[in-house]
Amino acid sequence: MSRVIVIGSYVQDHCWSAEALPAPGESRIGQFSTGPGGKGFNQAVAANRLGASTRFVGALGRDPLGDTARSFAAGEQLDCAWFETDSPTAASSIVVDAQGRNQICVALGANDALPAGAASAATEGIARGDILVAQLETALTPIQQALDAARAAGALTLLNPAPINPGLNQALIAASDLITPNETEFMFLLRHLLGEQQPLDPITADDQALHQRCRQLSNGTVVITLGGDGAFVSHAEDVLRGDVRNCYRVPAAAVEVIDTTGAGDAFSGALAAALALHPDAPFADLVGFACRAAGLSTERPGTAPSMATPADLRARFGDGGLL
Repeated sequence: MSRVIVIGSYVQDHCWSAEALPAPGESRIGQFSTGPGGKGFNQAVAANRLGASTRFVGALGRDPLGDTARSFAAGEQLDCAWFETDSPTAASSIVVDAQGRNQICVALGANDALPAGAASAATEGIARGDILVAQLETALTPIQQALDAARAAGALTLLNPAPINPGLNQALIAASDLITPNETEFMFLLRHLLGEQQPLDPITADDQALHQRCRQLSNGTVVITLGGDGAFVSHAEDVLRGDVRNCYRVPAAAVEVIDTTGAGDAFSGALAAALALHPDAPFADLVGFACRAAGLSTERPGTAPSMATPADLRARFGDGGLL
C-alpha cells in the first residue's frame, strides 16, 4: 500500500471564540480552548484518520506542550518521528468569530529549528507511489531536501505553500508535483515568484486566464482551495491525472460553518490520503472528496481534533462522502 509521509509543523493551538473579531486596540470577552494543531500535524492526522498509512516527522520542545503532542499522536495511533530541540514547542493564538472567520498568530518555536535530519527521517525507505507532504511552517532547508529526495525516489510530492513565507523560492515549487495554496497564498505566489503587482483573484478570475497563471507558476498540478467557493484545478497538458480537462472548478460541500481554522489542512491531508488509497481514480473525484473532508472539518471547532473519519463522512454526506 502507498504511504503518506508528512514533514512539517506541530503547533499547540490556543483558541478564543467571540461574537466578533477584535478591532485593533479592542478587548472582547470570549471562550477559550486549547488543543493540538500545526499545519503538518493537522494534515497527518487528516490522512491517518481517513485510512492512509501515515507517518509524521516534526519537531518539539522539551516541555509540557511537547508531552501533549506525543500523547495525542499516541491516541490517534499516528506513527511519528519527533526531533527534540532547545526551542519551545510551537504555539498559536487563534480568535474565531460567530461566522467561523479567524485571526491567527503563530510562534514557530521548535519548528523553526527542524533539523536537516528530519528530511532523512521523512524519506528513508520512501518508494514510488508514496506521497510526501510538506508545508512552509518550519525551517525550509529540510523541506527542500525532503521534496528533492522524495522526487528522486519516484514518490509524489505535495507542497501546501502555507503559511505565506517570504523564504519560499522557485526551487520548492519546482520540486513539487502538486501545490495546494488557498486564494490568498496563490496571489502571494504570483506577486512573489512572478512579480505581478495586481495578481488575479482566483475566485472571480476567468478560468482560462487563471489556468495560464498556474502554468507560469508551476510545471505540476495546482489546486487552489477557495473556501466556500470550492477549488480550482490546473494540470499540465501532459499530466492530467486521469482527468479529461486541463482546468476546472470543483464545488464546495454544503456545510454549516462553525470554525474554518484548519480547513485547508483537512483538504491537503484528505487529498494525500485519497491519492494513496485510490491512485487510479480521476483526480477530480479526489478533489471532490477532499472538499467534503475540508467542509466537514468546518462544522467542528479546533484543528487536528476536527479532522474527519470515513464514518464521519458517510454519516454527513451519505455514500457520496467517500470515493
